[in-house]
Amino acid sequence: MNRVVITGMGIYSTIGKNIEEVNKSLYVGASGIGFEQLRKDMGFRSGLTGIIEHPELKGKLKRRQRVGMAEQGEYAYIATVEALAQANIDEDFLEKNDVGILYGNDSSAKSIVNSYDVLKEKKDTALLGSGAIFQSMNSTITMNLSTIFKLKGINLTVSAACASGSHSIGLGYHLIKSGLQNAIICGGGQEINYQSMGSFDGLGAFSIREDQPTKASRPFDRDRDGLVPSGGAATVILESYESAKKRGAHIIAEVIGYGFSSNGDHISVPNVEGPAKSLEAALKDAKVKAAQIDYINAHATATPVGDLNEAQAISKVFGKKTPYVSSTKSMTGHEMWMGGASEIIYSVLMMQNSYVAPNINFENPDEYSAKLNIATETIKNHNIDLFLSNSFGFGGTNSSLIVKKTQ
Repeated sequence: MNRVVITGMGIYSTIGKNIEEVNKSLYVGASGIGFEQLRKDMGFRSGLTGIIEHPELKGKLKRRQRVGMAEQGEYAYIATVEALAQANIDEDFLEKNDVGILYGNDSSAKSIVNSYDVLKEKKDTALLGSGAIFQSMNSTITMNLSTIFKLKGINLTVSAACASGSHSIGLGYHLIKSGLQNAIICGGGQEINYQSMGSFDGLGAFSIREDQPTKASRPFDRDRDGLVPSGGAATVILESYESAKKRGAHIIAEVIGYGFSSNGDHISVPNVEGPAKSLEAALKDAKVKAAQIDYINAHATATPVGDLNEAQAISKVFGKKTPYVSSTKSMTGHEMWMGGASEIIYSVLMMQNSYVAPNINFENPDEYSAKLNIATETIKNHNIDLFLSNSFGFGGTNSSLIVKKTQ
């Protein structure tokens, strides 16, 4: 079995447009959440959202490459360029090696809504444009990036709700571990437009703390009132240890455990047993004990039931003495399909720089979060040799990843 390492990372997030900016935001606990009046004008219950600037790709990509790319694909392109550069992978390497792509994405709503609006008005499908089909397909990120970077390995979109990004890394880990691939671009992308969030808003799952946007996302806090939708894209380059050493690549970290499960229960309300099983499976796969984990990046989105059940699952597996726990969603909002990948990057940055990012807005614990060792402020000079990152999604899909510092 091959060892699986991370040799590159890239990100386009509400808390930074690259690795350096994101690291600074994490360290000081900066929020990327704001208020968008357009959502209220459209009848949304909540106008809160992660705030992100659309990248300018003119001059970076040809028009033919840009027209078929949905919003989340633009974010993913920027993140992947950064990750490949950090991994020191160039066009020549991509040409001579079968590099794959596994990317999490579970919607492309804006392009579908826009096409429908044009069709309804013009009554002519020819006016939808040649790029509409490629923007609207769920595999929009992988189909665009695989052609732009001329990839020749595995080419697959992972659709698993809010665990999509995490599962993409977990599946990439298994493909490389088993020897079927040597290098895979893995990650997750999420569109951040109002068109993709209307039905979610209708469930009443979003925070309505609109007078204080940066205080709205409150994972584990007793007074949490819902999540804040967000997005962007995050890319990690997974590679076999042998491949990385052969080409002299800098090894950032090593993926050593992937646990997964399905709740087999309610479609939108999580339980305790499923997440606990995912945690236990990750520890078993990594061949480590719970007491060896130095930090947990929790899935916690700031929903009343979700946070409560995850807190119970963590306590069930880790007992009374848990490692430091924080949810970076307190700063970023819930990055949906992107979150499982971005939270690996957030945690690796903490590992590299010896700190734990704070769970901002955590002021009053509830019965279950009181049992966790939640980092309410930046924990400086904290060594992280092993961390665990949780991602859970609608339909009861669960993913837990364990990453190890390389010596």
